[in-house]
Amino acid sequence: MFFNKKTANNTKKSEYTERIEKLNPVQFKVTQKDGTEPPFKNEYWDNKKKGIYVDVVSGEPLFSSEEKFKSGTGWPSFYKPLEEKNIVEKEDYKLFGKRIEIRSKNADSHLGHVFNDGPEPTGLRYCMNSASLRFVPYEKLQEEGYGEYKKHFEDKKKTDYVVLAGGCFWGMEDLIKKEEGVIDTVVGYAGGNIPDANYEVVKTGTSGHAESVKITFDPTKTDLSKILHFFFKIHDPTTVNKQGNDVGTQYRSTIFTRNEEQKEVARKVIQEVEAMKRFKNPVVTTLEKESEFYLAEDYHQDYLTKNPGGYTCHFIRD
Repeated sequence: MFFNKKTANNTKKSEYTERIEKLNPVQFKVTQKDGTEPPFKNEYWDNKKKGIYVDVVSGEPLFSSEEKFKSGTGWPSFYKPLEEKNIVEKEDYKLFGKRIEIRSKNADSHLGHVFNDGPEPTGLRYCMNSASLRFVPYEKLQEEGYGEYKKHFEDKKKTDYVVLAGGCFWGMEDLIKKEEGVIDTVVGYAGGNIPDANYEVVKTGTSGHAESVKITFDPTKTDLSKILHFFFKIHDPTTVNKQGNDVGTQYRSTIFTRNEEQKEVARKVIQEVEAMKRFKNPVVTTLEKESEFYLAEDYHQDYLTKNPGGYTCHFIRD
C-alpha cells in the first residue's frame, strides 16, 4: 500500500470498504467490532524493529518504534502518537467504568485505549491492538510513501547496552527491566563455541553458552556502573557455574564486555562489591569478550511477566 497524505483525507468510503473486506477475521473483529486480541499472542507486542505503525485500513501514520516501550501487558504500547491529528479519543463505558478509546481519524478503526500509567515524558500508555496496525520498516519508508518520517529517527538520543549472565535468565530479566533508565531487555545465549545456539543445546551445558540478558539503557538516566551494582545485588557471584538450584556452565556469573572501557568499569565494580563484604566468599564473576548473542525462544522472553509466580532464584539483596 503506497500512502499519499494529500489524498488520504479524501479517500472514498467505498475504497475503505474494499480494504475492510480484505481484512482477516481478527483484524475485522478488532477494527470494525471494537474487539481485543489476546495478549502476548499478537504480531507486534514484542516487535523491536525500527519503523512506523500505520492504520491497517487507511495507512494513516499512527505510532513510531521510537516511542514504543515494553509495558509488560502483552500488547504494543507507546507513550505518545507519531501523528496526534490521526488519533481520535472517545469515552468508552463498556467495561470497568470510563475508559478512553483510541480510534483512527480517517478509517475510524478501533485501535485500543490510552491509560495514565505510562513512562515519562508523557505518563501515558497507548495500549494498541496489533491487528489494527501495519508495520512499515524504516528501510521501506521512502518506498511506501512515508519518506518524510525518516527524519523522525534522526538525531535521537544514543543508547548503550551490556550483556550479563547470572543464572536463569527468567529471574534476571524480570528484575533488571524494572530499573530506571533500562529501555529494553531480551534474553538469549552468549559466550558459546557453536553457532545458532538454542535452548535444547544450551541446557546440556556442553555448548559453552550462558543464559544471558541483553540490557539496553539510556546513558542519560543510568550508566554501566549502576547496572552492574544492581546485577551483583540480584544474584550470588561467589558460586562457580551455579545459581540457586541451577548447576552448569550455562548458569555462570559473567559480564560480557565489548571494549576496554566496559572492561575497566566491570573490574572497578567488582572491586567495590568485594570491599562491601556483602558476600562471605570471593566474587568469581568472569569477564569475557562479547561474542555472538543468540536470541532465546519467544516463550523465554518476559517469562515471569507471562507466568507470574514462575520459577526464579533471584531477589534483591541489601
